[in-house]
Amino acid sequence: MIKKYKGFLLLLIVIMNWLPAAAQPVRVRFLNQYESPVKEIFLVTSSGSQQYATDKEGYASISLNPDERVQVTASLHDSASFVYRQLPENKTVTLSKEFSWKDLLNPMFYIIYGGLWMLLLIVFAETGLFAGFFLPGDSLLFVAGIYSTNLANEFLKAVGLEGIGNEWLNLVILASLVSFAGIVGNTVGYWFGRKIGPAMFRWKDNFFFKKRYLDEAHDFYDKHGGGAIVFARFLPIVRTFAPIVAGIVGMDKKKFAFYNIAGCIAWVVSMIFAGHFLQIWVKNQFGFELKDHLEVIIIVIVLVTTAPVLWKLIFGKKKPS
Repeated sequence: MIKKYKGFLLLLIVIMNWLPAAAQPVRVRFLNQYESPVKEIFLVTSSGSQQYATDKEGYASISLNPDERVQVTASLHDSASFVYRQLPENKTVTLSKEFSWKDLLNPMFYIIYGGLWMLLLIVFAETGLFAGFFLPGDSLLFVAGIYSTNLANEFLKAVGLEGIGNEWLNLVILASLVSFAGIVGNTVGYWFGRKIGPAMFRWKDNFFFKKRYLDEAHDFYDKHGGGAIVFARFLPIVRTFAPIVAGIVGMDKKKFAFYNIAGCIAWVVSMIFAGHFLQIWVKNQFGFELKDHLEVIIIVIVLVTTAPVLWKLIFGKKKPS
């Protein structure tokens, strides 16, 4: 009986191999280059096009031929194509998001496009340049802790030591480099303040400038100078101007240098190590990646670090003159 239908069976197998595979329901994740979920995607296959909405982590359940090349597009993103069977194990498709000015407030923008060297430049600029106050220092260091291996490897590769790093060595290398950039940035800000400070004491009062503010600042730094330099590191905007004001009011150089180093190391180590080890702890305890929710993390960090400033502005009482 088998011999009788052998030729027919062989012909049937050949025909089935030539026929396109049937569409199957699969689960694919769609992210942009900043590892943020793409909310809505459009798939174009041989059977037509269809729109899908992804969940909060970027996953969408779609129906497609696993061996067919699929075109995917999304609003404000460049198009891409993929074959399901050729996707990596995590079944993730990355779409390139078009640049917008809001990206400058996203720490992942600097990690993706600038890496370690951009990170060091930003930490320096936040305190060494007047224009650095808008840069995302705290959240950038936190995210840098999550990507500490990649960032440290950039330095090791540059000095010809690629591949020797481990978890702790990578953290020490990254924290040391960032601390150095922050210390130098603060020093430049202090030096700038020292240069223009004497002249400012001779300026006449006007709408934008009051000499008594310098006198008050001088008294404040005489009394709380060390603590002001250390705590300013943890406050956005304030850390940009603290070393400049310290230089303007003539804070002692040795005193400034000591608290500059101590404050910078405390800030860098706490932020980078928090990002690194909190990522590991969350993954072990709850089974998901902290970096998959960076937008929420960044918002929380900004709120926490700016809360003291906002509290002082809203509820702080002015002392009677």
